[in-house]
Amino acid sequence: MKFTKKLSIIVCSLTTAFLHTAVITNTYKSAAQAERQELIINGGFEYDSLVDPNNPETTNPNVTGWVKSGNPIDISGIKIDNFPNTGKQGLSLGGFSAISYISQTISTFPGQRYKLTYYLASTEEAPDLNNKFKVFIGGKKVYLQKDTPYQAYTQYTLNFRAKGRSTEIKFGSQAKYAFLYLDDVSVKATPEHQGKNYGHDPVIDDGDK
Repeated sequence: MKFTKKLSIIVCSLTTAFLHTAVITNTYKSAAQAERQELIINGGFEYDSLVDPNNPETTNPNVTGWVKSGNPIDISGIKIDNFPNTGKQGLSLGGFSAISYISQTISTFPGQRYKLTYYLASTEEAPDLNNKFKVFIGGKKVYLQKDTPYQAYTQYTLNFRAKGRSTEIKFGSQAKYAFLYLDDVSVKATPEHQGKNYGHDPVIDDGDK
């Protein structure tokens, strides 16, 4: 593989209390539902079938819900592949000459905290080891991983607070000798007491590519 989420008053009082309780209950339900709502489209890369499921070499360049960018030769390495973390498919990141990107813009609430999770695998092995993986949130680079040796799909988590009503989630990758694989990308709102990750809780703003 090297190259390769009185009563009337009482009644009125009871009704008011009931309505007040209902409003509170609905508010809590809405908050809980908001926290469970998945914001990423096609984070498991299962929307686009392989061209030929029986031939692992015949991958699919279509990635519904995501936007590719970079040099054409490197963009061509971003393909649906039958090497998943869960489900039947994952995303092969095979750009080798320069960083190529895949991104998606999601709806967010300013000041709300969110949790981004994804799974990353690598098939590069020393001494043929030369890869990079970058994570951008709202246009700001928040994580960089270099020369990841061979590993099975591994979970990574980043917490962030949104600045605007939309936030771009973007991954940049390069693997000179083999491949990096991405799967199960997820973004969900989290409670305010959610812990930090990687020693920081980035405030998302523009710039700083």
